[in-house]
Amino acid sequence: MKVTASDADDPAYGSSARVVYSVLDGEKIFTVDRHTGIIMTAVADLDRETQERYELVVKATDMAGQMGGLSGSTTVTIVITDVNDNPPRFPQKMYQFSVSEGAAVGTPVGRVIATDADMGENTDMSYLIKEEGELFKVTTDVETQEAVISIKKPLDFESKRTHNVVVEAVNKHVDPRFVDLGSFRDQTIVRVSVSDIDEPPIFQPAEGTIMEVQEDAKVGATVGIITARDPDVKNKPVRFSIDRTTDQEMIFHIDPGSGAITLEKILDRETAGWHNITVRAVEADNHTMASHSAVRIRILDVNDNPPELATPYEASICEDAKPGQLIHTISVVDRDEPPSGHRFYFTLAPEAAGNRHFTLWDVKDNTAGIRTQRSGFNRREQNVYFLPILVVDSGPPSLSSTGTLTIHVCGCDSEGAIQSCNATAYVMSAALSPGALIALLVCMLILIVLVLLILTLKRHRKGQRMTEDEEDMRDNVIKYNDEGGGEQDTQAYDMSALRNLYDFPEAKSCDSGPDIRSLPQWIQSNRVGGGAEGAAAAAAAAADFSVFKGYIRKKVEQADADLSVPPYDSFQTYAFEGTSSPALSLSSIHTLSTNSEQDFSYLSDWGPRFRQLAGYYAPGSPEEEGS
Repeated sequence: MKVTASDADDPAYGSSARVVYSVLDGEKIFTVDRHTGIIMTAVADLDRETQERYELVVKATDMAGQMGGLSGSTTVTIVITDVNDNPPRFPQKMYQFSVSEGAAVGTPVGRVIATDADMGENTDMSYLIKEEGELFKVTTDVETQEAVISIKKPLDFESKRTHNVVVEAVNKHVDPRFVDLGSFRDQTIVRVSVSDIDEPPIFQPAEGTIMEVQEDAKVGATVGIITARDPDVKNKPVRFSIDRTTDQEMIFHIDPGSGAITLEKILDRETAGWHNITVRAVEADNHTMASHSAVRIRILDVNDNPPELATPYEASICEDAKPGQLIHTISVVDRDEPPSGHRFYFTLAPEAAGNRHFTLWDVKDNTAGIRTQRSGFNRREQNVYFLPILVVDSGPPSLSSTGTLTIHVCGCDSEGAIQSCNATAYVMSAALSPGALIALLVCMLILIVLVLLILTLKRHRKGQRMTEDEEDMRDNVIKYNDEGGGEQDTQAYDMSALRNLYDFPEAKSCDSGPDIRSLPQWIQSNRVGGGAEGAAAAAAAAADFSVFKGYIRKKVEQADADLSVPPYDSFQTYAFEGTSSPALSLSSIHTLSTNSEQDFSYLSDWGPRFRQLAGYYAPGSPEEEGS
C-alpha cells in the first residue's frame, strides 16, 4: 500500500515541507520507499498460518530527514490473506469401528475428519474410499467436513470378520502455484470389525427359483428341490413349508426336511400355465428365524386337447354353382401350445369318403378350403348338406376331432347374390300365385268352420240322450234308506245260510243238484301231507272243487226262480271262516298237561340259554304232582 504525509509549511521555502518516510517497527518484514511512501514486503512467502496480522509503524520526517526536522508517525495494519498452500491431514493413521452383521444397508459405521491449516474455501475437501469400496461408501458432511463411512452391501460375519477401509481426503480447490509443495491429499485406514448375530436361513439362489413340470405328471411326482442353509457358524437344521395363502388349492407339497416339492393334484396347463408359491424356511429350534423365497413353477404343455373347428361353420352355395368353386375356408383352434407350433391336417371323415358333392383342400397353413365337386344343386331335392371334417394335430401323440360344416343350397340372382335358402318357400313361390294362396287360405278357413259346427251338433245330441237316460233311471231305480234291524231282523234276509255253513236249505221251487254239506272238508283236504295220501287228497280236493261249483250253480238257480226279488241280476256274497284246524295246538305250554312219555332231560345239557325251557319239562316230585 502507499502512505502519504502532508506538511503545512511552504514547500517553496527550503526543505521545510520536503517529507521522507521510514519504518520504525517491523522493518524486517516490510519496507517503505523513502520518497514515495509505498510499503513493500521485505521477505518472500509470508505464512498466514504463522501470523496473519501485522501492525507497521511508518514515520514521516520533513527537512528531508536532516537534523532538526520535524516528524509524524502512523500505524498501518496489514492482514495476510490465505492461499491453499496446505494439504489436508488426518490426525490419526488408523481408526477402528465395530458394526453388527445384521445392520441394514446405509447404516453409518463411523466418522473421521481430516484437518487443513488453510481457511475458507481452501479447506473444502472430499473423501474417497480406495479399498473395500464394494462393501462401504463414504460421504462428506457439508457442515462439519467429516467423512461418514456407511454400509453399502450387507455384511457377513461368517465370510469376513474384519474390513480395512482406506479413506482418502482431497482438497477441492488446488492452487497450481503450490503443486510443487507436495500432494494435496492424505489417507487413513478405517478398520471395521463385524460382530456375529443369529441370522435366518439363506436360500440358494437368493433371488428365487424357477421350476418346470409336465402337465401330465402324476400325483406325487417331484417338481424340484428348494435349498436353504443356516448362515451362522452353528449351521442349525432348516425346516421348509409352503405359504398356503399362495397355494390355497393345495396343489403342491414340500418335504419339511429335504425341501423337495411334489404334486398333490393333477395339473392342467390350459387352466393355469404358471403357479407362483412362496416357500418358508425356519431354523429347527428357533422359528423366529425365518426367511421366504418365491418359487415360480411353469407347467409344460402336453398334447392332451384335440383340435376343434374355430366356430360352427355354415356356408351357402347357389344352385347353379360350378365345379371347383370355393365355398368356405375353415380354421382350427387348439388349447395346447406345442413348442414347435401347431400343425393341423384336414380330411373328410370316413363316413363322408364317398361324397360326390364336395371336396376338401388342405391349404397347408392350418386352414382348409371346401370346393364343389359337381354342378347343378337342387334345393327341392336337398337344401342342406352336412359335411363331416376330420382334423388331426401334429402331436405327439396325435389327437383328432370331427366337426361338421353345414352347407345350405340357396337360390341366387343372375349376379350370384343369394335370394332365398328355404326349400318350402321356393316350391310355394314356384307353384302358387298370390291369388291362389288367398283362395287356399279361404278354403282352409271354411273347413275349420264346418268341423266346429259338426262337433257342436254332436255334443248337443249327446246332451239330449244323456237327459233321456237319466229320466229312465229315475223311473227304475228304487231307493232304500232303511238301515235294518241288525242280526235279529230275520225277515229282511235269510240268515240261516250264514249261521250254519254246513246245513244249506233246499230250493223251494227247484230240486235239481245235490245238497252240499261238506264245503269245509274241501278246505281241510288241502292240508294233507305228501306221498300217496297227498295224491289221494289232491283227487279229493278236485272232486270237492267241482261240488263247490255245483253249489254255486244251485244258488244261482234259486235266485232266478225266486219271484220275490226284482227282475234284474243280483250279486250275493257268501263268507265263512271255516272250521278249526285238524292239527292240535303246537304250544309248549299245553304239553305240560299231556301224558307224553318222552324224556326231556337232555334239555339240561344244552347250556344256560335253555335252562328255563328245561325247567318246564323237568320231571317233578310226587308231592308236586299231587298238588
